[in-house]
Amino acid sequence: MTSKKNLTKFSLLGCLYVSQYIPIAFFYQALPVFLRQQGVALNAIGLLPLISLPWMLKFLWSPLVDRYSFSEHQHYRPWIIGCQSLLALTLIAVAFLNIEQNPMAMIISLFIVCFLAATQDIATDALAINLLSIEERGVGNGVQGAGNYLGAIIGGGGMLILLNRWGWQNSLLIMAMFTLLATLPIWLHQEKTQTNLRQEKPNFKALIKFCRRRGITSWLFILLTYSLGIRMATFMFQPLLVDLGLSLEEIGLLTGIIGFSAAMVGAPIAGFLITPLGRKRSLIIFGILQSLAIALYLIPGMKIVNAPLLYLACIIVQMTFSMASTAKFTVMMDRSELDTAGTDYTLQASFSTFSTIFASGIAGVMAEALGYVSLFIISLVISLASVALTAKTFAPKLSTQ
Repeated sequence: MTSKKNLTKFSLLGCLYVSQYIPIAFFYQALPVFLRQQGVALNAIGLLPLISLPWMLKFLWSPLVDRYSFSEHQHYRPWIIGCQSLLALTLIAVAFLNIEQNPMAMIISLFIVCFLAATQDIATDALAINLLSIEERGVGNGVQGAGNYLGAIIGGGGMLILLNRWGWQNSLLIMAMFTLLATLPIWLHQEKTQTNLRQEKPNFKALIKFCRRRGITSWLFILLTYSLGIRMATFMFQPLLVDLGLSLEEIGLLTGIIGFSAAMVGAPIAGFLITPLGRKRSLIIFGILQSLAIALYLIPGMKIVNAPLLYLACIIVQMTFSMASTAKFTVMMDRSELDTAGTDYTLQASFSTFSTIFASGIAGVMAEALGYVSLFIISLVISLASVALTAKTFAPKLSTQ
């Protein structure tokens, strides 16, 4: 009975994380390659993540998600269903836009998609924190990682292949369909809101309270730096593949399907290892692995086009990155209180997202000015430095009971 209950719990969370990551992967994986093929400059592509600003700023309205509900007996479920439904409708509207004649309408619509996905993420993370015990969080975050990467396969590699074969409109309609299908389990879920935790309603003071916790400053700095190097490297890997002459379909297969399939394997492996290894040791070991993996990008960066080496680089980088991310997300849950779960987790996620946006922006400028090889070397050094910082300053602390 318990194993069946856990399977239902993990399946629910997995589907929610799949659905929220489909549009995000489209912005970060498919759209940069699509624009590069249209001849857009690297420094302009580096500005694309600005569309996803809601992911960085979502902590500003996370207390509202914690505080207000559309149902007396269920708190986060109505938020998730509402956001996902509106997100799918917006994607359908974007599908019928002429992106050449209405570029501003496309940008505004995609910004709305990001806002809805970010709000759904607040509610989903809070639901996960309340559903999972401390011992289940490693596996739970492994499921989250696997779900995210399945969403990335659909929204990244899958969308690249569809764009190449079926065009903009059909591809966006299919993405909307997948988004809705992945939402079905939440319709069947009956949320059990812990009413005793709602006696004091969360508000914006929760943000200040979180930042005043002992040791939180060093942890937030780790969040800013831990994935900075590898984010810089991976964001410019797709434009590099375009410059090497690979087609949209080849890039979609390599980075969006093969690479993310490897990440789907890495995330649950890390999830099972986190509890026996411990939080700090997991962050350090997985961080070192993802840092060393960046070196594999130097080969294509030197214009050496070798299919097996390209596949090896993509597989190793994505697998180690997913393992490190799973460890990071697990600690983020540990730092979140049950009664302000959405606010606490979202504030941490916003720091991580800011790092991603910053990395993407400077990576484009550096690649344009210094070349791909120099960018990858700098990314490797930054990544190793962040692991050293983590080893020196991280202090495990389980804040929720």
